[in-house]
Order: sequence, then structure tokens, then C-alpha cells
Amino acid sequence: MRNSEYVLTLDADSMLLRDYCLRLVYQMEQPGNERVAVIQTPYSSYRGAPTRIERIAAATTDIQHMLHQGMTYYDATFWVGANAVIRKAALDDICVVSTEGTRTVKTYIQDRTVIEDTESSIDLGYFGWHLVNYPERLSYSATPPDFGSLVVQRRRWANGGLLIIGKFFRIVHARHQQGNDVKLGEWALRVNYMASIAWSSFGLMFLLAYPFDQRLLSPWVVLASLPYFATMSSDLKRNGYKRSDIFRIYGFNIVLLTVNLSGTLKSIQQGMTNTKIPFARTPKVNNRTASPALYVTMPWVIIIYSCMVFYADTLSHNWGNAVFAGFNAIVTFWALTAYIGIWHSVQDMVVGLVRWFFVPIKEPQQEAARKKASWRDALYFGDRQMIYESRPL
Repeated sequence: MRNSEYVLTLDADSMLLRDYCLRLVYQMEQPGNERVAVIQTPYSSYRGAPTRIERIAAATTDIQHMLHQGMTYYDATFWVGANAVIRKAALDDICVVSTEGTRTVKTYIQDRTVIEDTESSIDLGYFGWHLVNYPERLSYSATPPDFGSLVVQRRRWANGGLLIIGKFFRIVHARHQQGNDVKLGEWALRVNYMASIAWSSFGLMFLLAYPFDQRLLSPWVVLASLPYFATMSSDLKRNGYKRSDIFRIYGFNIVLLTVNLSGTLKSIQQGMTNTKIPFARTPKVNNRTASPALYVTMPWVIIIYSCMVFYADTLSHNWGNAVFAGFNAIVTFWALTAYIGIWHSVQDMVVGLVRWFFVPIKEPQQEAARKKASWRDALYFGDRQMIYESRPL
């Protein structure tokens, strides 16, 4: 049987238009694209989201679609794991062969981090392969409909970037030795993609917590951020959203601040301990997913702290920081109400507090060993629970 030249990957939450493979494989077959390893259309969101948090999360997804198109121009494309057409020869180049007992195992995609597609993009670049974003919307993916499921997704996205960036620097040095230098545009975009969640989260926390005075928080500092927000509002309008959604996205980022920080700190812990973490798949439930107590408590902490700063700066006539603190308090309270819900946040905090008083019962090692099923049992009985019920102990 002839070996396939291409591999199609598709995430469980995603859907493709019917001409996806036809158009992308045709593009791969064009002259000059022989060294293109991955071609994809970064997924877009489904329209008509029923909840506010799903709509704003969808807006950030659609903006990312445009950003990925620009990254292709600078040869800084990252494989987005939701969907792609991959050249089999490129996978063979990054394949790692290992031996487990008497078996030889070939690993094409490394699982050192939970964002394995990003790490594979760096590996492909080392072997001289390129990645391309096709400039069409040919794939769509679901957005988490509630805050609890969004926490799982965004915490996974925030984890791993700092681990991969060290590998990228090593590859940059190796490519320099080969005479294949990484251009400045590619270098800047790749570093920003992998580390932006870390430095933006710590920067936002610093802005919220540090007691600025009139000299530090000058009008020129505020004006320096206007080009960024103007560009984002233009992108939102181009994607069918409102320009005023930039304020909703700002509040969205504040309520997700603790989520992003926890993912970043987890990356640092992984780097120090050289351990792996399990892949946490986004939950699919009919109602809503409960959030860890920490992630719903911190928005309340930010609101209370911002109100205290506003009151203190008003008394000391520090008007610049007072306005900034008051704005953060209003936006965060609105985001908490719209994206999480006051009653839902209280429920999750109470549940999280109650869980501290319960210790999970660990199964004895002997019982766990008795329930361990072999692959022959799995083939014969099927479901693992069926194995437990049917297999004599």
C-alpha cells in the first residue's frame, strides 16, 4: 500500500468546510511549496453565541485568526492544533525513536507540554520546514460557553510557552551555526507568541497593584497604549463586532488574570522539576462547569482593592491613579457580573471552601493492582468499568 503524503488533523470541537482538504492540498502541491510542512486555516468561532462570555471569547478567537495571517508573512506561523494538513515527510524529520521494553516507539509530536502543536512548530523550523496559514475561513471551533470550562481551556493555553521559548533560543543558535539565521521579524513574533501571556499577566498585575503617582502615570503613558486599542477596535469592527468591545475584552482579561498567572507559574514549576502535567480537556456539560474557588475569588479581591485605592487617591488628590483605579473597579465588577455571575461566584467559593474539609479516600494499592486490566481484557470486555464488573478478582 502506498504511504500517504499528507495527514489531516482535526480537533474534537472543530468542523471543516467540505472543500478544506481540496484547497489546502492543492496549495501544498503548487511549485515553490515543497518545503511547506503544515498548512492550516486558524479556526474561527461559531456565530450567534448565546452567552456573553462565549461571545467575547469568540471575539478574541476571531482576532487571533487575523494575527496568524500576518505571522505567515514573516515566516513565524505556529501550528494551531485544531486542524491542519501536514506533510508526512516533515513528520518523519521530527520523529523521535525510543525503546520501551522490547518495543520500538516512534513519537512524532512531543508531549512535553500541553501545547504540543507550538513546540512542534519550533521543531519543524529547525529542519528548514515552513508553516502557512491559508487566507480563508475554512474551519470553525466551539468556544467554551461558561467561565468554568473557559478556565480549563485558558489555563492550558497559558502553560508551556516559557518552556518552549528556551528551546527556540537553542534552535536560533543552531540555525545561526548552519548559516540559516532567524530574521528579526520571525524572532520577535515567535517570542511574543510564546511569552506574551506571561509578561502581559505580570504587567497587568503590576498596574493594578502598584500605587502610581502623577509622575509615573503621566498622560503620555496612557497615550502610548492608544495605538494598540485603536488597532484592536478596528479588527473587532472588521470581524463584525463592536468597537466598544475593547472594554469588554479588557474586563475579560482581568477576570482571567489569575488563570493566566497560574498557567505561567505552572510552566516555571515544570521547568524547575522537569515534570509533565496531564492534558486537561475542556469540559462538555449541559449546565455549567464549577470554577476553582481561587479564580472566582480574585476578581472580588481586585474590585475591593481598586475601590480602596480610588478612595485613598481621591483623598490625596492623586487624580490620575484614582481614575485608573475607579475604571478598573467598574470594568471588573461588570465583567464579574456578565461573565461569571454574582450568584455563581458565591456558589463556587462556598463549594471550594467546603471541599477543604474533606479528604479523598485513597484506594489501597493491593485493590488497585487487582483491578488493573490487561490489554487482552480490554479487547475482550471493552469498557474498563465492564472489566471491573465481569472479571473475577
